[in-house]
Amino acid sequence: MQRMEPQAIPVITAAIAANVQIATAESLTAGLIAATLAEVSGASAVLRGGVISYSSEVKASLLGVDESLLAQAGSVDGEVARQMAVGAQSACGAQLTVSATGVAGPQAHDGKAVGTVFIGWAYKEESGFVAHHFVGDRAKIRERSTIAAINQLAAILGKASSQ
Repeated sequence: MQRMEPQAIPVITAAIAANVQIATAESLTAGLIAATLAEVSGASAVLRGGVISYSSEVKASLLGVDESLLAQAGSVDGEVARQMAVGAQSACGAQLTVSATGVAGPQAHDGKAVGTVFIGWAYKEESGFVAHHFVGDRAKIRERSTIAAINQLAAILGKASSQ
């Protein structure tokens, strides 16, 4: 996998400038987002941590994702991603969080096709998610999901700094 640090540099720089604490909630990326952010010198000033929530039980117990939603929609769902991001705010004490849940493959999961990914986000009181569909093998889908999450952080920080 290529080094993804260059995409993370502006995120860490902007978060430091805005004094915004960041955290992650990761399923299919299993810590890649936080690890990529941590590669940037100075990340410790703003990176609070993350929760790797590969199982639905961890999504519910540590991140507060609604158990009935998980039972009904499965773990690969936009609202699940949004709730993961909101849960990471309180779990890690951060203002800005990003989450990733999806299907890296090689087989479909919860009725969702390989490459289906939801990137959730929460910033202060606002939250949402973005749906993606990536093509490639397991490693490529996880890499693209990580890049999409870091780009989501950059977009939020860019919007916040222009207000």
